[in-house]
Amino acid sequence: MFKNMESRRAVVATMVVVLVTVQWLGYTFRFAEGYPEEDMVVRLPGQPKVGFRQFAGYVDVDSENGRSLFYYYVEAVKEPDTKPLTLWLNGGPGCSSVGGGDFTKLGPFYPTGDGRGLRLNSMSWNKASNLLFVESPAVVGWSYSNRSSNYNTGDKSTANDMLVFLLRWFNKFQELKSRDLFLTGESYAGHYIPQLADVILSYNSRSNGFKFNVKGIAIGNPLLKLDRDVAAAYEYFWSHGMISDEVRLTIMNQCDFANPKNMSNACIHAIVDSSVLTEYINSYHVLLDVCYPSIVQQELRLKKMNALHANRTRLPYEWTMCSNRLNYSGIDGYIDMLPILKRIIQNQTPVWIFSGDQDSVIPLQSSRTRVRELAQDLNFKTTVPYGAWFHKEQVGGWVTEYGNLLTFATVRGAAHMVAYAEPSRALHMFSTFVTGRRLPNKPDLKSSIDD
Repeated sequence: MFKNMESRRAVVATMVVVLVTVQWLGYTFRFAEGYPEEDMVVRLPGQPKVGFRQFAGYVDVDSENGRSLFYYYVEAVKEPDTKPLTLWLNGGPGCSSVGGGDFTKLGPFYPTGDGRGLRLNSMSWNKASNLLFVESPAVVGWSYSNRSSNYNTGDKSTANDMLVFLLRWFNKFQELKSRDLFLTGESYAGHYIPQLADVILSYNSRSNGFKFNVKGIAIGNPLLKLDRDVAAAYEYFWSHGMISDEVRLTIMNQCDFANPKNMSNACIHAIVDSSVLTEYINSYHVLLDVCYPSIVQQELRLKKMNALHANRTRLPYEWTMCSNRLNYSGIDGYIDMLPILKRIIQNQTPVWIFSGDQDSVIPLQSSRTRVRELAQDLNFKTTVPYGAWFHKEQVGGWVTEYGNLLTFATVRGAAHMVAYAEPSRALHMFSTFVTGRRLPNKPDLKSSIDD
């Protein structure tokens, strides 16, 4: 159910032939001590001229087994030396943070659509923060392992590899070691991010030297508990007129999503009856018409070309948005994230959960309920009652806050990939998060960073 929660939109894959090619075309960039000159990307082919720096490369997390993670780092547009660092991870599990996050939603560039260049993303999150995208776990995107046994993985090894990655990445970027660090992602990153934050905080408690300066985590439409989120998806189908009363009642009464092996025949038949939705409706954004643009054919042509410099070990397979070679533990999807989130909050680390309100894959209803349950477990009082927040003169979504450390927010009109569907509102929300402010409860034309 959660195997490919990230978008498979073909438009993003048109940029894979241009990502890491380093071309010295007369552009002059400042270079400061504490940054790896060998990883600097001066300009991507077809890229508009910009004033911020970019870096890309590999960090070995297991030299013995030849396991290495690929990263792309981009500075903030303005005053990068004063801005925080934000890590972004896509979910899946097995989907590309560079393709599915950076070049689809929140990075500085979008593909032009003809496979020949890039255009500026006016709503890039590097307006508010320095950004780090990592292809995780190994075998995703351009990350790799030389041993096929590493294709079998799960939550624990993914979190541990990311801890090693970050420790070694900060050795490359010494100047960023003391920078405020935010951990963000979406979908199955509802597992990746809390578990990474957990191992980081555990590392900090043991370390007599360097400590990560984690200032908060934020995850969008996150998988927090699989059986609850799946059940909520069918409630969402029903509330949007996508399944009948009879099918809904059968699923409610006959389906035990916590024990899928014990599903009744009536439950299975009801699920089959509703499965036709996936053929004619984009479950990641139920308001959008299903569209198969001609650019898909362009993607197929471009993927046959070998212009990438990221593939340093000559992997015998193509880059894909979501890896079909990864064998990720299905059992791990059932892990309840609330106890982990509770530990993170008890370490005084703020947590934001945000949801696009047009997503049927992990609907806002289940995430909102889980956040309220977490607040009750922490004995948190409501500090911001549930109500509208505003982006410029319009309602940007709804928000509530518990105990000054736990926030739930929706983004109106967005779906599973919030920054893709509503980039301006998403940037406003993100900039509010990393600056430690609250979302505005009244209209204000000057409240958004993208003015």
